[in-house]
Amino acid sequence: MDGHRNVTDLLVRRAEKAPHHAAFDVATGDGTWRQVSTVRFLGEVRRLAKGFIAAGVAPGDALAIMASTRYEWAVTDLAAWFAGAVVVPVYETSSPVQVAGIVSDAGVVLGVGGTETQTRRLADAFAETGAGRLGAYAMDRADRVAGGIRTLDDLRSLADDVTDADLERHRTAADLDAPATIVYTSGTTGEPKGAVLTHRNFLGQVLNIAAAYGEVVHEKGNTIIFLPLAHVLARGLQLICLANGMRIAHLSEPSTVVETLSVLRPTFLVVVPRVLERIQAAAAQKAEAAHLTRLWRTAVATAVSGGRAAEQSTDGRAPASVRQRLFEALFFRRLRAVMGGRVDYILSGGARLDPEVSLFFRGIGVPVIEGYGLTETTAPLTGNLPGDIRAGTVGRPLPGSTVRIGEDGEILAKGIGVFRGYRDPAHDADAFVDGFFRTGDLGRFDADGRLIIEGRSKDVIVTSTGKTVVPAPWEFAVETDPLVSHAVMVGEGRSYLSALIVLDPEEVARQGDAPVAGQLREIADEGLRARIQRSVDAANALVSRSEQVRRFTLIAADLADTTIVTPTLKIKRRVLLERGSDVVAALYR
Repeated sequence: MDGHRNVTDLLVRRAEKAPHHAAFDVATGDGTWRQVSTVRFLGEVRRLAKGFIAAGVAPGDALAIMASTRYEWAVTDLAAWFAGAVVVPVYETSSPVQVAGIVSDAGVVLGVGGTETQTRRLADAFAETGAGRLGAYAMDRADRVAGGIRTLDDLRSLADDVTDADLERHRTAADLDAPATIVYTSGTTGEPKGAVLTHRNFLGQVLNIAAAYGEVVHEKGNTIIFLPLAHVLARGLQLICLANGMRIAHLSEPSTVVETLSVLRPTFLVVVPRVLERIQAAAAQKAEAAHLTRLWRTAVATAVSGGRAAEQSTDGRAPASVRQRLFEALFFRRLRAVMGGRVDYILSGGARLDPEVSLFFRGIGVPVIEGYGLTETTAPLTGNLPGDIRAGTVGRPLPGSTVRIGEDGEILAKGIGVFRGYRDPAHDADAFVDGFFRTGDLGRFDADGRLIIEGRSKDVIVTSTGKTVVPAPWEFAVETDPLVSHAVMVGEGRSYLSALIVLDPEEVARQGDAPVAGQLREIADEGLRARIQRSVDAANALVSRSEQVRRFTLIAADLADTTIVTPTLKIKRRVLLERGSDVVAALYR
């Protein structure tokens, strides 16, 4: 670990090396951005950390953060670690029941919310559970919250009561094996579990990945983080950027990403696959409006072909054909301009990316790096590297990580980023085998040792005829349709397979009847059904007869409802099937 005591040394060393280098772009509120240097960020972190200590936070105490992605989240996160606390991130979309469960289980002593609403939700959870003996504070200024709600400024006002020596004792209290954070998994298939990640987990990942991706994350570049900072991938990325000197901007509203790209012009972006799919779909819609659909389709095919040629070339580039140069002028250059015009690489994570989409973006000059990891592995476990990207794979194991495939096809992991266990030891019973963490994902290696994800082991369906079906390949094929958000195959114990197909929210809006929160609604539009039938037929053609879906129902669901969708936009299958039990039953009448 190169002599690091804990995660806080990453910031301390960076401030010593390049104190005046711009570490952050911070929104001013009037549409402009100001730059914050590393040394100024360190000063803000130290002052707030002293406030936490003065308020009574002791080394090892749990401190909750519930806020949207914003600069103050980063300050609070590092300040909590400087105070010696264990950070407990809470998704801003969490329900009161979820918040209460987390703060109670983690034994949180103090909470920080972003807005007044988020801070009150923490305070209410404290009142209900008896946690939070030191109270809840808001990131927003006092003039933006109601009277009676304390803010981080109140904590900062206490900073003078704590000496630098006291702060240093708190900052260095945690060693590498001490808990750094407790992250509660989103629970796509079961109850949320508190994964305890140590300073060793974070430092090992940050140092190894920063070295492996030095071409991507470097001090001459900048990025925009709009994934939830409650997610370990976003926090890990933030630490890597801090360590390598890459400037960071935060966005709390993903809807403002496009306009911000043209202002900040990032060199690197981290997105979920749906973002890339939407960029491509939006370009297709513009082409259609200009009566250029046929030309656009040829452009897409040209880009995909170019991306495939680049993968196979020795220098990672494909020769520019006449068509490539034509579509560069007509479409590709403009698409890159939409992304700011300076993006060198995009990292796609959180879900599987359509290989054709990956090849398309590479073909227009923006390579997409796909990786794989979980909360329990402190984010990346495998990843494609610059100059060695293969669409359809999530790359080879990264430095410090070992991956193997179990006899049943399950991906097993061991390494520097793999956690030691959950907060509740009862959850560890089936989590490990022979010292390897059981990811619950199915996969295989290709001939070159790159990992290919094939689905979740818990999603496997066994029909009444004894056929074992992995639904992911069929579901993924249907989900490439821009009209579809999620496809969920059904058929456990049944004589044939069927599916619930959750429509894209924009398509539902065009139907003119928004879904009600917590409820599913069938869509009976025959024209729409005929369009999606083509995607179902295409998916059926890719699998064996026993894996084909005979019947399906179109569903509208509130995809902002966190009880049915995870913060990384994955569907909670069990919840969907419970709420859609009547719909499923109708498919088998």
